[in-house]
Amino acid sequence: MACVFIFLALVFSMAMAADHSPLQDFCVADMNAQVMVNGFACKNPSLVQANDFYFAGLHMMGNTSNALGSRVTPVFVTQLPGLNTLGISMARIDYAPWGINQPHTHPRATEILTVLEGSLEVGFVTSNPENRHITKVLYKGDVFVFPVNLVHYQRNVGKTNAIAIAALSSQNPGVIPIANVIFGSKPDISTDILAKAFQASDDVISAIQIKF
Repeated sequence: MACVFIFLALVFSMAMAADHSPLQDFCVADMNAQVMVNGFACKNPSLVQANDFYFAGLHMMGNTSNALGSRVTPVFVTQLPGLNTLGISMARIDYAPWGINQPHTHPRATEILTVLEGSLEVGFVTSNPENRHITKVLYKGDVFVFPVNLVHYQRNVGKTNAIAIAALSSQNPGVIPIANVIFGSKPDISTDILAKAFQASDDVISAIQIKF
């Protein structure tokens, strides 16, 4: 009987931990709603139009003329309100030759990446204490998955532009660029804390923070 109780408790806790399934056909995000919820409030279904489920522009190349040499064009719930509560989103990533999509995490989503053009070095790092770096070079048509919340990156290792499409398991996956959050936080993290963490001098940390 004790084993049955433990089993039922485990099943119940797993069920409670999962995301709830939608309770209606759709819940188009109402960006102007005053109600604060975990996500976005639903637009009145009678006011929903086809454009609420539509996004145009992924055929257009992103501007990669920046320090990283890449550009992400997101299609998240803020760009496509019909994604609200559906648990999916996507993005186009353009890379100049040797451009990078810098190390970052998605706190709320697993990502699956498909290379459309070019060749990309991709990788992610497992959690502490192993900190294992898993990496591979991808070519046109290849697919790679980045587990939820793990630090990952991409780099164009070809001599021409590269393009990838990413699908994510959340309508609002979030993004945490590692360098930006550490060295560009507002207000700054104290230089002595970062100096000790990175085993570098205060001057080195300050010089990096200025860039952000």
